[in-house]
Amino acid sequence: MQDASYLEGDSDVELLHADDTRGLRLHLDYLKAERILAGQGIERTVVVFGSTRLREPARARRELAAARQRAAAQASDPGCQLALRRAERRAELSRYYEVGRQLGQLVGGCGNPGLAVLTGGGPGAMEAANRGAFDVGAKSIGLNISLPREQYPNPYLTPGLCMRFHYFAMRKLHFVKRAAALVALPGGYGTMDELFCALTLIQTRKTEPIPVVLIGQDYWSKVFDAEFLLEMGSIDEEDLDLFQYAETAQQAWSAILDWHRRNGTPLTQAPSRTEEAR
Repeated sequence: MQDASYLEGDSDVELLHADDTRGLRLHLDYLKAERILAGQGIERTVVVFGSTRLREPARARRELAAARQRAAAQASDPGCQLALRRAERRAELSRYYEVGRQLGQLVGGCGNPGLAVLTGGGPGAMEAANRGAFDVGAKSIGLNISLPREQYPNPYLTPGLCMRFHYFAMRKLHFVKRAAALVALPGGYGTMDELFCALTLIQTRKTEPIPVVLIGQDYWSKVFDAEFLLEMGSIDEEDLDLFQYAETAQQAWSAILDWHRRNGTPLTQAPSRTEEAR
């Protein structure tokens, strides 16, 4: 009776973590989040991506001041000069933290209890959007992921709507499943991964079209040159319409609302039974 063979299957942790029970783990990774979101009445989401390194403006200013002091004291140190340049860039980008926060306020304050901000749950740009929803007393969701270098949830997530995934694939599924819009603040590899995944799903008609808004045209046009892809024949001209740019939270939110108004799926009210069935 002390041997693992006597354990019931759902109590055998070693069995549950075996290679040939991976399918069960994938299912549980999906099902737990699905039950939570459905139980909380979350019907649609505005998904916000962006860099974990995006600084709150006050923090960016403090870091810039400290970098300037070090660079002045060690003018011949190339490491200090590089750190200064990066601090300057982060200070420039920090305005997008406020854009993310304002967008969270707009989504959270729109009056639709079935609509919520959804992020990856971490710091930086994700924190900004969750914080905006928190500011107006609205629910917001964070889908965190287990990583070798642990990423802790930001403090503005709604208790009960902060989840952690093992598999990136299941996390991506939940990013897209209820998405009514996707907004990308300036970000790096992770942001581009989620962005291009969504664009590919829309392009290939594997999911219903949704508005995709890139915040900061100057940033994104350098990171992602869609005109070059078109010129090289790698995408079609219609693929340029899969996303649009915005500079402010209000521009992004207005673009999202207009898109859904034209599509017959307004976001400022709960979805109809016909839409739910679809």
